[in-house]
Amino acid sequence: MGTNSPKPHQRVIAALTAQLWILYRGGRLALEPLPETMLDESETSPTPDLILYDNVREETPVIIEITHTNGVNNDLKKVRRLIDETEYGIVEGFVYNYKKNEWHKYQKGVGDVLDRPSFCQAINLDLATLI
Repeated sequence: MGTNSPKPHQRVIAALTAQLWILYRGGRLALEPLPETMLDESETSPTPDLILYDNVREETPVIIEITHTNGVNNDLKKVRRLIDETEYGIVEGFVYNYKKNEWHKYQKGVGDVLDRPSFCQAINLDLATLI
């Protein structure tokens, strides 16, 4: 079985990572952006497309999945499950549909966020402005 990471998918990950990295290295972002990184390095764990990692708390408060129209529902289910059923410290989960330029957000204790679904509270930034 191979990897399903088409070029448009990888371009979005690269763009988000690059922009967030610039903010992080410039000291304007406390969470480190890491692409395709395991949530738990001590065992087999899910690997979101992009995580924002808190090196002080050793937690991942934000995950981002990049997908196309056919994958939105499955990625939303994945994000909801990771937030509701695991102890990785995830508070906000995003799913970006690059074919429709649509953002979806799920937040711990809130559920689906329909108002400004690309706004990340953990870093006080609208992710849509980065791509």
